[in-house]
Amino acid sequence: MRRSVILLALLCGAVVVSLAAKSQSYVESVSDPKEWKKLLRTRTNILVLYTRGKVKQEINLVFTEVSRELRGTATLVHIDCSGEGKKLCKKNKVEPVSYVLKHYKDGDFHKDYDRRETIQSMSTFLRDPSGDIPWDEDEQGVDVVHINDVNALTKLLKKERSFMMMFYAPWCGFCKRLKPDYSMAATELKDTHTLVAMDVNKPENSAARIKYNITGFPTLMYFEDGAPKYTYEGENNKAGIVAFMKNPGKAPEKPKEEVWSDTPSDVIHLTDATFHEFVKGEASVLVMFYAPWCGHCKRMKPEYTSAATLLKERGIMGKLAAVDTTKETKLGTEFSIKGYPTIKYFRNGEFAFDVSSAREKDKILEFMADPKEPPPPPPPEKPWSEVESSVVHLTDENYKSFLKKKKHVLVMFYAPWCGHCKKAKPEFMNAADRFSDDPKVEFAAVDCTTFQTLCSTNDVSGYPTFKYFNYYKNTKPYNGGRTEIDFVKFMEDPENPLSGSPPPPPSPQEEWASVQGGELIHHLTEATFDTFISNKETLVMFYAPWCGHCKAMKDDFGQAAVELAAEGKMGVLATVDATVERSLATRFQIHGFPTLKFFRHGHLVTEYNRSRKSADIVGFMRNPPLNGKDEL
Repeated sequence: MRRSVILLALLCGAVVVSLAAKSQSYVESVSDPKEWKKLLRTRTNILVLYTRGKVKQEINLVFTEVSRELRGTATLVHIDCSGEGKKLCKKNKVEPVSYVLKHYKDGDFHKDYDRRETIQSMSTFLRDPSGDIPWDEDEQGVDVVHINDVNALTKLLKKERSFMMMFYAPWCGFCKRLKPDYSMAATELKDTHTLVAMDVNKPENSAARIKYNITGFPTLMYFEDGAPKYTYEGENNKAGIVAFMKNPGKAPEKPKEEVWSDTPSDVIHLTDATFHEFVKGEASVLVMFYAPWCGHCKRMKPEYTSAATLLKERGIMGKLAAVDTTKETKLGTEFSIKGYPTIKYFRNGEFAFDVSSAREKDKILEFMADPKEPPPPPPPEKPWSEVESSVVHLTDENYKSFLKKKKHVLVMFYAPWCGHCKKAKPEFMNAADRFSDDPKVEFAAVDCTTFQTLCSTNDVSGYPTFKYFNYYKNTKPYNGGRTEIDFVKFMEDPENPLSGSPPPPPSPQEEWASVQGGELIHHLTEATFDTFISNKETLVMFYAPWCGHCKAMKDDFGQAAVELAAEGKMGVLATVDATVERSLATRFQIHGFPTLKFFRHGHLVTEYNRSRKSADIVGFMRNPPLNGKDEL
C-alpha cells in the first residue's frame, strides 16, 4: 500500500512538472532603455510585442507558445507602452493603438512583422526573418491547396479523385517564377479542378520526394484515383496549366530536332569507322566533338557550319569536321572527351592540340588561316589561406575560440571564384597589415565553399559578406566601402553606431557629372516635377542607377542634350531616378528601365519608343508628336 502511494505521488509530481513546462513563458518584459540597449547588443533575432494596456489573450497565447518553441533561436520581448515602458516606446518611436509587432536583427530595427499571427507563421518567420513569405501565406496563392506533410497528402489522395500537384523547393528560381501563374490557374479553376502544392525540400517530406522520384524542381504531376497518371510537360504558364487541366493527357510530343549529320553543309561528320582514315588524308583538320542535347553545342553549330562554307569559298586550307560522341563512343573514349563541345586540331593525321577559343565563325576562320597552339592556361590561383598576410583564416575548429578572445574582429566571408571578393582581397589584406601591431584588432576570413556551416550560421547569402565581432557575442554587419581606407576607418572606431554604414548614394547631379552634356540635363524630383514640365516640352528618362541599359544610354542622352542646346531648341531632356522617386514611378506606370516619356506643357503625350542613340533622340525632339502617336 505504501509503495502504491509513493508511486502515485511520483506520477502526480511528473504531471505537475510537465504541465508547468508547457505553461512556461520565455517572453521577456522590458521597460528600461538601458536594458533594451543591452538586449539589442547581445541578441541578434528579436521580435517585440508593443502593447497599450492589457495584452489580448489570442496574441498573448501565440507569443508565449512561440517563445517556448524557439527558445535559443529567437528572443521574444513584451514592452507595455502605457506603463513603465512608455519612455522606451517613445524612444523607439512606437505608438500602438492596441498592439504592434516589430522585428530587430543584428542590433537594428529590421521590419514590421507582416505575416499571419499564428504559431506556425511566427515560428517560420523567426527561423528565417529575411526569407520570402511562405507560399501558403501569400494571398495570391489562396486557391492553391498547400500540403504541409505526408499525412495531409495521404488524406488528400483518399479525398480527391484527381488533382495537379506541384512539388517545389522554396529556394528554386524556376519555382518562384511559376508560382504566380500556378496560383492564377488555381483561381480560374477553383470551381472545377484542384491544384495542390507541396514543399518537398522539408526534411519531413522527403518520403514523398523519394516515393514520386522528384529529382528536379518544379515537378508537376497529375494524380488520378490516388496515383500519379501524367507528368506535366506543357508550358510553364497559366494558359498551359489551365488547358491541360481541362483536358488531361500526355503532352504532345515535341518535334524532333533534325540530326546535324543529315543536314547538308560543308562540315564533315565522322564516325568511329571513318575518323582515322579521313584525318590521315588531311593536312589540317579542326574537329568538334559534341552532344546533340548540349546547349553550348547548339549555339556553336550555325557558327561552325557557316565557317566551313566560308573556309571553302575563301580557299583557306583545312577542313572542319564533327563527331557526335553520344553515338561514336569509341572516339569519345580515345580522346578523353569529358565536356561539350571539345575542339581538337589535327595536323598531318596526328592530334596536335586543343583549341578552346574557336567557337565563333570569325575566330574559327582566323585560327584555320594560321593554326597556332594557344598559350598554356595560367597556373591555378594559390588559395588565399596560403598567401602570407596579416589576415587570419578561420575554420570550423578555430572559429569560435579565436573570436571569443578578440575585442575587435572584422570577418570577410568569401568564395574563391567571386570577382568582388578577388577585388576586395588586396584592400582587406592591406588594412590588416596596418593593424598588425595592435593585439586588439584582427582581420579574418572564412572560405564559404569549404566551411559552409559557418557561413550558413552567419546568414551569408552573397559574397563577400563582412561582419564585425566583439568577443564573439556582439556582432553587427559591415556595409561600408571595400577599400583599404574604408576598412581602416571602420576598425579605428568600430563601436561607433555610424561606422560601417553604406556611404550615401551619389546625387543624380554627381552621378551624371562625368557625362558630356550632363550639366544640360535636368534632374527632377517629386517636389520639382510638375512645376518644371508645366511650360515646356520635356523628354524624361526614368532610370535606375544599377540598370545596365540606363548606363549604356547615358552618353547618348548627354550628347543629345548638347546638340539640342546648340540648335536652340525649346525642348529639354530630364531624368528621374525611379528608385528614389517611387511616387513618380507609380504615377507614370514605370515597369522597366530605362523608360522615356514625352511631356508637353504638363501633359503626358506619348512614350518614346525609338532607338536610344543620340541621333534618334534629337530627331524626335526636333519634330515631336502632336498627339499620342509618334510618326517616324
